[in-house]
Amino acid sequence: MSVLTSPRGKVEVVHCRRTESQDIYCIKNLIRKFTQKLFGSLNIIYLLEKANLAITLHNDHEEIMAQATFLDYPNWNVTKQDDWVSVFQELDSEIPCTPLNTLFMHLFVAVDEYSVGCCKEIIRTVFKAVPDLHFIFLIVPSYMSLGSTLITVFNQVGNIPSLVYDEDFTVHVCHRHSHYPQLYIRKARVEDHDDLMPIFLHHDTILKETYGEYFLAELIEAQDEENHAVVCEVEGVAVGFMSLCSRVNLQLLHECFDLGPFHGLCTPHPSDVLEPSPELSAQGIPDTELRSSSQDSQKIVKELRETASMEAKESTQGKVTEEAPKEDALAPVQSESSSEAEDTEQLSQDYSTEFTAYSVSNTSSASISLPKETSSFRPIYRGASAAFCIQLFCIDEKYEARSLDFMNFVFSLFPDKDFCIISLPHLTPEFVLVQNFVKIVPFNNCTLDQDLYVFHRAGLLKTINIRLATVSDSPGVENLISTLMLNRSILEDLKKYNEARRDPDGTPLQAFVAEVAGQVVGIAVIRNEMDIEYIRSHYNIEDFIYFSHHQREEHGHLYHFALNPIFRHYTKFFLKEILRLGFKSCLYYPVYPQSTEGKVQSPSAHSLTSALHFLVPVRPRRQIVYPLEKLGINAPSKEVSKDPLGYALNHTNRKLTLEPKITVNAKIVVVGASTVGISFLETLVFCSHLKFSNLTLISTHGLPGKKLLGTEQRKFLASDHCFNDKDHALMSLCSWVNVVVGKMTAIDRAAKQVIVSREDIVLYDHLILCTGQQYQVPCPTGADISQHPTNREVAHSGLRRYTGPVPCNHFTLNNEEDCLKALTWIRNNSITAEGNVIVYGNTIDTYTTVETLLNLGVRGSYIHLVQHPPTSIITCINNYTVEGALEDALRAAGVTVYHDALLAQWNDGLDPNPIRSASFTTPTKPFKLPCSVFFSFCEKNVDYETFKAFNDACLVYDGRLVIDSNFHTNDIAIRAAGPLTKFSNRYYCNEWTHSSFNSKEIGFQLAAAMLNLFDPTLEPATEPPADLDRLIPMYKGAKIKGGILPGSYHYLHVAKPAIPTPLEVQMAQPDFGSEIVTGNARHGTYFRIHINKYKMVETITCFSRAPFPASNYIRLFGQHEQVLNNLCARYEDGLVPDLYSYFTEPWCMALFHDRFIDLRKELRQILSSKEEENFPSIDEIARQIEDEEINLREKPRKYLERVFQETIYKPLVKKSILDFLRYNHYHLPMYAWPGII
Repeated sequence: MSVLTSPRGKVEVVHCRRTESQDIYCIKNLIRKFTQKLFGSLNIIYLLEKANLAITLHNDHEEIMAQATFLDYPNWNVTKQDDWVSVFQELDSEIPCTPLNTLFMHLFVAVDEYSVGCCKEIIRTVFKAVPDLHFIFLIVPSYMSLGSTLITVFNQVGNIPSLVYDEDFTVHVCHRHSHYPQLYIRKARVEDHDDLMPIFLHHDTILKETYGEYFLAELIEAQDEENHAVVCEVEGVAVGFMSLCSRVNLQLLHECFDLGPFHGLCTPHPSDVLEPSPELSAQGIPDTELRSSSQDSQKIVKELRETASMEAKESTQGKVTEEAPKEDALAPVQSESSSEAEDTEQLSQDYSTEFTAYSVSNTSSASISLPKETSSFRPIYRGASAAFCIQLFCIDEKYEARSLDFMNFVFSLFPDKDFCIISLPHLTPEFVLVQNFVKIVPFNNCTLDQDLYVFHRAGLLKTINIRLATVSDSPGVENLISTLMLNRSILEDLKKYNEARRDPDGTPLQAFVAEVAGQVVGIAVIRNEMDIEYIRSHYNIEDFIYFSHHQREEHGHLYHFALNPIFRHYTKFFLKEILRLGFKSCLYYPVYPQSTEGKVQSPSAHSLTSALHFLVPVRPRRQIVYPLEKLGINAPSKEVSKDPLGYALNHTNRKLTLEPKITVNAKIVVVGASTVGISFLETLVFCSHLKFSNLTLISTHGLPGKKLLGTEQRKFLASDHCFNDKDHALMSLCSWVNVVVGKMTAIDRAAKQVIVSREDIVLYDHLILCTGQQYQVPCPTGADISQHPTNREVAHSGLRRYTGPVPCNHFTLNNEEDCLKALTWIRNNSITAEGNVIVYGNTIDTYTTVETLLNLGVRGSYIHLVQHPPTSIITCINNYTVEGALEDALRAAGVTVYHDALLAQWNDGLDPNPIRSASFTTPTKPFKLPCSVFFSFCEKNVDYETFKAFNDACLVYDGRLVIDSNFHTNDIAIRAAGPLTKFSNRYYCNEWTHSSFNSKEIGFQLAAAMLNLFDPTLEPATEPPADLDRLIPMYKGAKIKGGILPGSYHYLHVAKPAIPTPLEVQMAQPDFGSEIVTGNARHGTYFRIHINKYKMVETITCFSRAPFPASNYIRLFGQHEQVLNNLCARYEDGLVPDLYSYFTEPWCMALFHDRFIDLRKELRQILSSKEEENFPSIDEIARQIEDEEINLREKPRKYLERVFQETIYKPLVKKSILDFLRYNHYHLPMYAWPGII
């Protein structure tokens, strides 16, 4: 925020932000003829799409005061964008401009009255936002003067000719030191105390309260060879302070952090033990080959010191790094499914033998597989300490962006040290200084509540140069990547580039190297993205770019990216240079899923890149299932309609290269890989402007989506249609989430620890409990059936827990791993050929399991479906028509069904392992069945060990875990969601729980509640009105279930969240609405739609022998029947004999489009906004009619239709719909619009 004063004395408070697309209209209005003469005729949208940085200045009323756009190459075509450096260095050798420290102004507009102040404010903001920036160039035609505004900040340098225009252009420059200069750093003096204390006290008073009022003066006085204090000074006033010490507790750091990549922060010593003994190696200790040798390291580090020292003396801009990059370990990857993770881990093992012999592992501890530690070996370092630490650091917020200016000076105080380290509580936001450090990965057993950051002396070098690779770079690249698993692939691509500049198939190929002091420190290989139509149609890439403003050849595909970790803070600069030198505007990097064997499904051409955290994950798009035969020539292209390739897409573009990400280091631990937990993690991961570096999932089987059952269509368990294996592949949560494989057995709330598998500890700041409910082993009643008891005479055991050993042939199926285990057991024990199978329960999963068994070859006469007494009058299907068809199908298959049966005994009360017989009681007479395998689907409940963990932690539990309306338990740091929970009794709504709602929506809402804590871009949450906190939140997403039922019936049921009620009771209500039913359940053509009294689709039930596009039908939920082509009227007229056929007609494809909901919102916005002066909106008219403020002579509906037809609303709605069809024509080619007929 700044205050501007116009020449006439008027005052405006202005704020700076990044330019947004909605600013374009105001920017165009600020363009004058003089602006066009200075900058040329510009397409503003195109310019903003290609800009590296665009800044908008607005006042308190959100009115645009000024805007400026900056790119990393000159305008007016005075040089090619990849070859401007030599031209400008020849122009004025006194200006040491490089791509790292230079930007070019391509546009500046401002409100005339405040233009000078706005210009200075924008320039200051740009220098503050990009710490590496030292020069801003402005190029204008030589016959033009700069005008009264720009001349106040720019100085003329000289003239250069244009490549395309027959005239010269004048070059002007703006220097950093005139607007936001580097800080002067010196040793601290006692008299600095009075300047510094207000800064300290502004942030914290603990130091003063602990050590006294003059602790700072005493600290300054105590300086010696091991302890130093330095300050940064502005105009004689100290504005920042740093206290340093060369005594570092390396033993503690070695125990807690993986410092092997940095040689333990020690100087190399001949007695160092860097690898385990051969005996340990033979036992399979991983990564032993990754540690690099230490030869010549002393000499190399000495050379580095000399290089850095010379550069610091010769260059005035050698002290800063950009603000945007934020360091962290590479994306944590699940240990059981990440073959490529090792590539990045190994990449940095030899930073470069030319620069240093220290090795870096980016993911060595990011993947956790508890309870067993992947490696017990710890290197032993006997050399002297090579590190000093920052003990205390504080700086005035106004100068925080220049924090790195300290580093040159402090390294000069410790000439024999190569590392600067700092440790911070992990809840401390990453400030500018540590954004240039590398965050160290802790060991699995680390219980320190501190994060460790390291900065190497060589990181001060500013002579990094990105260029196209040459043949002579091959030895340097080979040395850099020698320890990578896929180094051969990188070298082969480099060879192809050097030989032919393209692949054998003709795809253009480019290779870039990063060079410092003549040595290769980075390599990147890109190809032209040849599948851009597929990407556009299958991923939400248009969340980040205006697709139509990017040429096909401007899309690049990143195959390899490797950068020496000393220079990791230059990752974004490297990416920016790849775009500039490669004439690209976008880069894409896919992460392919891995099969259960751990093999990459994609070609091994992709190596895992350490740049992943500097890219943004792109959400996949839900696809329409097209009736291709019916559409014929009107079907989408094969690029759009082909089967998904199944990779997670990551992206960057020119606009994102200087866009900072906000790092959130809070330890967020999710317990349970349920739909709620996965949805929660998905929402956090896809926040593109946030980087959650400490997301952890504790799950018994790790992440779902491993395709354990292959491509088998029939599953043992019904589906909720929230996530499938393809969805998990498209998200690639394993790239962003640490996975702890184990079971939560205890919670230590005081220490904020989760105990996993009774021995391992996982620390948390925020604990999210999403374990859900599981089928439990039933507890037999123990009734002796020889006495012929009935259910009434048997003590009900529903509340009793089975505590005996679980028989080997008893299965409770709760996840894919359980299903695979059961399937393997069935096949290994010849159950399909002979043997009785008992399926016990009355949930929909019993039906899907019976159908799976039939499909596996088990004869129906050997399958016994035993349904225990229902706990409710509502069945799992809740539709007599469908249930009747199911009973017929079971009877036809030979499956015997028993009703209201209670499990009495296994093996007549003898040892139940294995189960050979099972006895049941009924309301009439008991019965006994032989048993080879027993499937139990009794009522779900919270797992006992999970309950015990809650109970021992004193979390309030009342049948389920008790939460409030904001997901909080009685511990503010612990939230819970999903079927595991119930609302507190103070809400008086025990019939409503999270089980009533869509689990995916619950997870999203849970994440939205958490984001208020971490996302500074969100508006502060307002206090709810009084008593509103006594209401529970109601969610609107559909509750879905489906599967393949006996008789090979494909079943889908979509309904609004509701308290379960029998269908007959619902239909008897006066406000039920109407239902549309076509087909016959027994013939497998049944389709039912319930339309409520507001004419909205409220329930969908499909029961068909033929497969149908369930994902399409789910999109019908919540639509108005008129949107469905006046469905009710057509049905009443007998024009809809078959709903399955009706919803494959071309007209309805738009309803299934993933952006149709956006169109609805847009149309709603049009009708609710006041588009005509002196005329209310349609919404307002409807309100007036309802309140009887208007006397009508016609029916309200007719009146509203007439108003719509006669006013501007109809053409606006029509235009919006046509724009939607044009923009999405690649998905919807079956529609015609004016201009194509």
